[in-house]
Amino acid sequence: MGYRAGAAAAATVSLLAAVLGGCSDDGGSGGPASATPSATGAASGTVATASGPLGTILVDGDGRTLYLWEADTASRSTCDGDCAKSWPPVTVTGKPVAGKGVKASLLGTTTRDDGREEITYNGHPLYRYAGDTNAGDTNGQGSNGFGAAWYVLDAAGNKITKAAPSPSASNNGGY
Repeated sequence: MGYRAGAAAAATVSLLAAVLGGCSDDGGSGGPASATPSATGAASGTVATASGPLGTILVDGDGRTLYLWEADTASRSTCDGDCAKSWPPVTVTGKPVAGKGVKASLLGTTTRDDGREEITYNGHPLYRYAGDTNAGDTNGQGSNGFGAAWYVLDAAGNKITKAAPSPSASNNGGY
């Protein structure tokens, strides 16, 4: 009888682990984990700077490159749906945090159509690029996805139009 009770307990633990494995308290969709950047951004809401081949650029608290989209106007994000899947907006609960090299006076937020607060810098809503898999990647630089150009920003919040280094150079985490 001890064996049977042990087997039943093991089966219960396995079942519980399988059920709980699909649960999450991260506010996400409950779907499978993804290697792409989260739409919610770094938990801290930190925007900082890092130096690399494109100069000094804005990054999030995890060192991931931040971008502006030229289709956005007047601090208003217009990237939704499939656009927001490829270019996750950097959202925050509360106030964004000015990290190294960032002017707190240039940080702000804008309310997205879904009610979330997206971080802005110098009036530009901020995004990550799903094709950037490592800190320091700039694979989205200069691309023309969803009808307008995407650029990294400098410490003043202006777009940098310089071409991104080759993928092999940008994948070295040089930021």
